[in-house]
Amino acid sequence: MAEIFYLPVNLSLFDGNLNVNKTTSNTQGNNLSVEMKTYYSDYLIDLAEAELVHDQFGQKHPIPKNGGKTIEFRQYDPLPEMTTALSEGVTPDGQSLNVKNLTATISQYGGYVTLSDLLILTAIDNNLIQATKLIASQAGRTLDTITREVINGGTNVQYAGGAASRAALQDAAASATTYNLTVDDIKKAVRTLESQDAPKIDGYYVGIIHPYAKYDLMKDPMWRNPHEYKDTTNIYQNEIGELYGVRFVQASRAKKFEATGKRDVYSTLILADDAYGVTEVSGGGLEHIVKQLGSAGTGDPLDQRATCGWKATKVAEILVQQYMVRIESTATA
Repeated sequence: MAEIFYLPVNLSLFDGNLNVNKTTSNTQGNNLSVEMKTYYSDYLIDLAEAELVHDQFGQKHPIPKNGGKTIEFRQYDPLPEMTTALSEGVTPDGQSLNVKNLTATISQYGGYVTLSDLLILTAIDNNLIQATKLIASQAGRTLDTITREVINGGTNVQYAGGAASRAALQDAAASATTYNLTVDDIKKAVRTLESQDAPKIDGYYVGIIHPYAKYDLMKDPMWRNPHEYKDTTNIYQNEIGELYGVRFVQASRAKKFEATGKRDVYSTLILADDAYGVTEVSGGGLEHIVKQLGSAGTGDPLDQRATCGWKATKVAEILVQQYMVRIESTATA
């Protein structure tokens, strides 16, 4: 049986404030040592990143220090073709980069759990680690959902099986027509991206797919598992396979459109490089916050509550609509 080691921790390090609403850099109630802060913050970020399936393929932008509540994403127009022959000995005019700045407003999100003094007295370090695991999952799922909602608002949409609309997909139960996801739908999405010269990511486009839609697509004989086309030490998080030049990653929280009494509709996103931008979780984008017992002052007169929480600064923005296609489909029940 493997041995279990507990880090020695001073109980006074974990004080609590029931309502943690400060946005300043005041650290009076967060008196972990620098080393412990770094350890737990890195631990939180590592665990949260595992949930960020939709963030994987966006341009990453750090949170600007003292930059206010807005962040700029930059979109570069492609340079034109140069079809005029050069004249001997004559230097042609140079070209300018055409840059469009897309401004987005950042927002903060967060949550925390309360630890009682009796709970802390039993095995404080283990409780902090377990609390950090839980809030990291909450933070990751929250931030991933925020990105998911933004990039599912793209204007390039196609409906599986030639359906005319989402409503037609939802009403499919009343007809004999099947609108489940097929390889032909993927081929059409790839055709759309290639016709726009949408840049690939390491030679492929990327698909974010729900497990229900994946079930139908994996039936196709052209489906390849990761070890058949890629060194599995270099695959994406949650990558499950490749089909027609698209590497797919599975997301249980992929967008699903529900309607009472009708069929669910699933979104499969086919993405090119630089289609959207997101803020990074590192560098201040995601914080781990621990408050000591009694740090609430008269609000915690008997030193009974400590808190372990997270706070994140986040925004996601579509940069080039033509670089993403949303396929909407039904799925096998």
